[in-house]
Amino acid sequence: MKQVVQSAGGGAVEIVEAPAPQLTTTSVLVATEATLISSGTERAVTKLAQSSLLDKARARPDLVKQVISKARTDGLKPTIQAVRSRLADDLALGYSGAGTVLEVGSAVRGILPGQRVATGGGGFASHAEFQAVPWVLASPLPDNVTAEQASFATVASVGLHGLRQADTRIGSKIVVVGLGLIGQLTARMAVASGCDVLGIDLDQRLLDLAEAHGIQTALETGADTTAHILDWSRGRGADAVVITAGAQGNSGIIRAVPDRCRDRATVVAVGDVGLDLDRNDFYLKELDLKLARSYGPGRYDRSYEDWGVDYPVGHVRWTEGRNLEAVVDLLASGRLEVDDLVTHRFEISLATKAYEVLDDSNESAIGIVLSYRPTRPERTINTTSSGKKARSRRRTVGIVGAGPFVRSMVIPGLRAAGFGPIVHVASASGLTASRLAEREAIPKVSSSAEAVVNDPEVDTVVIATTHSTHAAYTATALDAGKNVYCEKPVAISLAELEEVERALSTSDGRLYVGLNRRWSPMLTAVRNSLAAGSGPVSILYRVNAGPVSPSHWYSDPHEGGRLRGEVCHMIDAASSLVDSHATSVYAVSPNSLSHDSFSVLISYADGSSASIVYEAKGWVGLPKEYCEVSGRGMTAILDNYRSLTINGREQKVAAGKGHTEGLAAFRGAIESGTEPETRELLSSSRTTLCAALSVSLGRAVSPELLDTVGDDLDVNGSTPVPSTNVE
Repeated sequence: MKQVVQSAGGGAVEIVEAPAPQLTTTSVLVATEATLISSGTERAVTKLAQSSLLDKARARPDLVKQVISKARTDGLKPTIQAVRSRLADDLALGYSGAGTVLEVGSAVRGILPGQRVATGGGGFASHAEFQAVPWVLASPLPDNVTAEQASFATVASVGLHGLRQADTRIGSKIVVVGLGLIGQLTARMAVASGCDVLGIDLDQRLLDLAEAHGIQTALETGADTTAHILDWSRGRGADAVVITAGAQGNSGIIRAVPDRCRDRATVVAVGDVGLDLDRNDFYLKELDLKLARSYGPGRYDRSYEDWGVDYPVGHVRWTEGRNLEAVVDLLASGRLEVDDLVTHRFEISLATKAYEVLDDSNESAIGIVLSYRPTRPERTINTTSSGKKARSRRRTVGIVGAGPFVRSMVIPGLRAAGFGPIVHVASASGLTASRLAEREAIPKVSSSAEAVVNDPEVDTVVIATTHSTHAAYTATALDAGKNVYCEKPVAISLAELEEVERALSTSDGRLYVGLNRRWSPMLTAVRNSLAAGSGPVSILYRVNAGPVSPSHWYSDPHEGGRLRGEVCHMIDAASSLVDSHATSVYAVSPNSLSHDSFSVLISYADGSSASIVYEAKGWVGLPKEYCEVSGRGMTAILDNYRSLTINGREQKVAAGKGHTEGLAAFRGAIESGTEPETRELLSSSRTTLCAALSVSLGRAVSPELLDTVGDDLDVNGSTPVPSTNVE
C-alpha cells in the first residue's frame, strides 16, 4: 500500500510502499477513501523534522537532556547509535480520514465489514491506503455524509474538545483567535451550538470565509480589536477565548487576552502559542487558563487507543471517540458545513505535491484532501531490492519487529556473529519493516509475524517485539522447526514459560534468549577467575536504571514491567557466575505505586548469594551498572561493562555487554547441533518469575512454590495471588 511519511532525520515528505497494517482484536481494517491534511499540525511536524540538529535541540530541550543523561550512564558510542537510530525513524503523517471497513477484530462491537466510517488517531488514521484503527476511533457514517466530508471529523474534534474545555453554553460570547482550518471549524461548531462567535485573524480572506457562516469577525489590530470585542459583548468581555492560532514562541496572543475577557472567563489554548503571560492580568480577573489536549479524553492513553477499552459514558461523556461521533452528527444534520473549506485535492500518488502546496505561502491552502482507490490489502510484499542471495538456506534470518533496537543492536550483532542474510522482516504497522528492508536490502516485508515464521526461506527467526508477544511468537516458531533468537524476556508468566518449554522439547530448532550479559568478555573473565577456586560467592549488582516515561509501552504492566523486562538481565548475569541453582528469591519494590525499582536477594544451593538493587530514581550522572563479586579468594569489580579489576588489578578485557558474543555462541550451537546454554537461560527466566511472585506475596519464593502456586497476578507483582493456599 502507499503511505505518506516524513523522516525524523529530515528530507522531503515521501510516499512509501508498505504492507497493509496488521489487524488486532480491538481494531478495524479500513480501506481508505479520503484523508485530510491537518495543515497546522503537519506543517509543524515536517518543519521540525526538516530542521537542523541545532534547531531540533532548541525546539526539544527535553530530548537534549535525555541524550546527555544517556551519554553519562551508557557512554558516548551507544548514545550516538541511539540518536542515529531515532533520526532514522519515519513519522507516519495524518490522523483524520474516512473509508470502508474490510475486517473487524474479534472484540470489536457495533461495527461490521462493509460499513463506511470516519477514522481518527495519530499513528492509526494515517495518510495510507489501508488503516488499522481502534474501534473506539471509528464512527459509522450515514449515507448523506461523503468520505471527503467525514475526513474532516477528527480535525474538527480538536476544535470541539477546545469548546468543551471552554464550557460553552447557548448565548455565550466566544472569541476564536486564528481562523485557519481548526479555527474555522471551531467557530462554525460554536455557532451550531447556539453561541455568539467573533473570529479574529490577520488574513482578510479567512475573515470573509468565516462571515459567510454567521460568524462576526475582526481584523487583528490590537487596541481597536479589543474595543470592538468589548462593544460586541455589551462591555462585559468574552465569556471564553479559544486560541486556535499556531504561533510557537509568540506570547503576544496570550497577553492580549485578559483585556478581552469578562471577569472569571475561560481561556483555552488549542494551538501552539507562547505562554509567557503576565500573571497579574490573569489574577485580577481570575481567568481560567486551560490547554486542550488534542481531540479529547483517551488521547495518549494506551488502554483506550491501543486496546480499545472505552471509558464509561457516565464518568467520561465526551471521549475522543464520542467527539468524533458528535462531529459526524453535525455533518449529517447540515449544522456543520465543510465543503467550502476544501481548497486542494490530490490523489495519494501525488501526495508530495500536496505538501509542497502546504509549504507555499502563496497557495492560500486551507483544507487539503487526499483521495484513495485501494484494491486489496497485501500483508506481504516483495521489495524492489533483490537482497543478498544465499547459497543455501542455512543461517538465513527473518526478523519480527523493526524498532530502534533491531536497527542499532540486533542487525549489527547478527552480522558480526556470522549469520547469513536477512530475507524477511515484519512489523505490525508494516511501515517500519518496509523502511528497514529498504535500508538493509531485505527482499521480503510483512505486517504479520506468521508470514516470517512460515517462510520456507527463513532458517532462524528473531523475535524483537513488545514483551507480551514474545512467548507466543517463540512457541509458534519452535513448533515450525525454526531456530529462534528471542529478545528478553522470553515469557512474562509461568504459563507462557511452560508453553515455550513445551515447544522447545519437541522442536528441531535451537532457542537463544537475549540475556546477553553472561557472554560479555568481562563477565566471562570473572567467571574464569572464579573457576580457579571453590566455595560460595557473594554478588552485589547495582543498576542505576533511570526513569521511563509513563506513556512508553515499557511502563505498561501488561508488558511485564521492568522487573520481568530488565531485572531479568541482572538475575541471569548473577546466576551465570554461580555453579548452582537458585533455591530462594526474595524481592521488594520500594516504589509501591510505580513498581519501577526493586531489591532482589537470591540464595543458591551452594551457599552463594546475589543482591540486586535496581533503582529508577537515582542520580542521573551515576554509571548505569556496577557489579562486585567476592569469594573463592578473589574480588572482582565490573564498572558499567567498560572497566574490570580483579584483586585490585585492572584487566585488559574488551568492553561490551555480550550482544555479539552471545549471538556467535548461538550460531555455533546451530551449526554443531548443541544447546546455546538454553537451560540456564530458561532457569533464569523462572528465577525472574519467582522474584515477581515474591514482590506480590511479601515473602521469599522458591521455584517449587512458583510451580505450585503459579503467578496469576498483575505482571508487576502488585496484586496478591487470589484464594490460594501458599503453604
